[in-house]
Amino acid sequence: MRHQKNKLTLDRKTAGRRALLANLAESLVVFEKISTTKAKAKAVRSLVERLITKAKQGTLADRRNIQAVLYTKNATEKLMEKLGPRYKDRQGGYTRVTVTRNRVGDGAEEALVELV
Repeated sequence: MRHQKNKLTLDRKTAGRRALLANLAESLVVFEKISTTKAKAKAVRSLVERLITKAKQGTLADRRNIQAVLYTKNATEKLMEKLGPRYKDRQGGYTRVTVTRNRVGDGAEEALVELV
């Protein structure tokens, strides 16, 4: 039985899932809009929401926690200097997931993830 097992595994092992989510989160921070599958969009949404909440506080510890997740310095700086102050007055709900279409090859639902 899978009662109360809420982790989205995306059919990957831990290391591959962490790398995938880090890449998606970084792309979303840098470009502010990405297109991916619905399952990946729902998984990356919670990660990016937590990163933006940390960026809003803006402490050195928060910067280091963000750098532990994201790969490049460019994404960390954009998150801390632009996105954190942009959402200073907002109480969560920084991302929007919109289901767009089914992919032609395998019929997977595609979604657009964007920052509000």
